Amino acid sequence: MPAGPKPSRRKAWLTHGATALVALVIGAGIGGDGESGGKDDSAAPSPAVTVTETAAAPAEAGEPEPAVTVTEKVTVTPKPAKKPGAATTVEGDGQYLVGEDMQAGTYKTAGPEKGSIIENCYWARTKDASGEFGAIIANDNLQGQGRVTVNKGEYFETNGCQEWTKAG
Repeated sequence: MPAGPKPSRRKAWLTHGATALVALVIGAGIGGDGESGGKDDSAAPSPAVTVTETAAAPAEAGEPEPAVTVTEKVTVTPKPAKKPGAATTVEGDGQYLVGEDMQAGTYKTAGPEKGSIIENCYWARTKDASGEFGAIIANDNLQGQGRVTVNKGEYFETNGCQEWTKAG
């Protein structure tokens, strides 16, 4: 078979350049912007990142050579998100498990909620969530400021008080 004429360097350069451009467009389409339309409430691994660098090749006899393309795949692994800890403030009426719902320690309040009909607030430390009288470790009705120290594993109950803030 006779060999046909050798393709020109310009045609080869255009062919390689067009191939590189098509690969870049397809890669950008696959990578997208990372939005899938759903909620992302957790730290998920990031997609692999592709870095493409084009280096200029030395020119021979005044004609440009096709550029050399180097592709390097880099995988980025994010740090895991910290789990939220127990709160250092308690606001609103309710019963809270110390060590899970709130941190152990000493808490203070400014007293009864402002504008309440009855000018006092109630708090209790209990050994369980039963609501039984025998479960109460300590309790008080406050008409002003107050402090209480709660330990891990106990329950803290509050009713009619302003926000409790950890003091120590």
